[in-house]
Amino acid sequence: MPELPEVETVRRGLQPAMEGSRILRAEVRREGLRWPFPPGLGQRLKGARVERLRRRSKYILADLSTNETMLLHLGMSGRITLSGLEAPHVPGQFHHQHPAPEKHDHVIFHMENGARVAFNDARRFGALDLIATDRADAHPLLAALGPEPLGNTFNGAHLVARLKGRKGPVKALLLDQRIVAGLGNIYVCEALFRAGIHPARAGGRISAARLERLAAIIREVLQEAITAGGSSLRDYRQADGELGYFQHSFRVYDRAGLPCPTPGCADHISRIVQGGRSSFFCATCQK
Repeated sequence: MPELPEVETVRRGLQPAMEGSRILRAEVRREGLRWPFPPGLGQRLKGARVERLRRRSKYILADLSTNETMLLHLGMSGRITLSGLEAPHVPGQFHHQHPAPEKHDHVIFHMENGARVAFNDARRFGALDLIATDRADAHPLLAALGPEPLGNTFNGAHLVARLKGRKGPVKALLLDQRIVAGLGNIYVCEALFRAGIHPARAGGRISAARLERLAAIIREVLQEAITAGGSSLRDYRQADGELGYFQHSFRVYDRAGLPCPTPGCADHISRIVQGGRSSFFCATCQK
């Protein structure tokens, strides 16, 4: 499933094509994905200007001129593809060349500027909804989310307060979207390794100083991944079709049995299963 860096990369890739442009036509090619699409989706989107394209956790939110907000979630295998990209050396110009729609292009947005944006989801675990903009934060998918890990309210003090007295493993607690929004398995594994914290350590037994450092490292890992265009595993691609390449920077994720990358460490990367998900770590470097 795409995590925060992948979703943020897609959002940034879509901005030149969607933000400030009107949706001439929304081609709705099925009745829904994980849930049914809202009634009259195509008609409600027709002519709406995308005023702002933003992200909350792993969701892309498009604030529209109609005072509605379109919520997009990529699910397990969803991707958003863009054609009619900006012509080389001609800012703001689109070449209007589009490939034939793919089998799993379930909603296609035809933009006023000539760009075409397709929501493709082979396994149909994604979602698309329309909600009143002034009530967007109360949407069931958004209402209980914790702070953004790249936002000003996420820091060591927040982790100390939310993990105090918690006996559960820190790995599971960091994946709890009510504690911090947008973190997924890949980046939690990578952050815990850099912070030297074992994924099975009880959250409430980690010192404030270590949690302060962990919060900073989480930001660092996410920023590096966004710069790299995210991690391309299985279905993920950027909006322009390019692969992300942060997977080439993994230190522990999916590296079970390989040598620990810490200079001087003779141990290997281990794998355990926590809550049905694989955790990768170095037993020597992480305590």
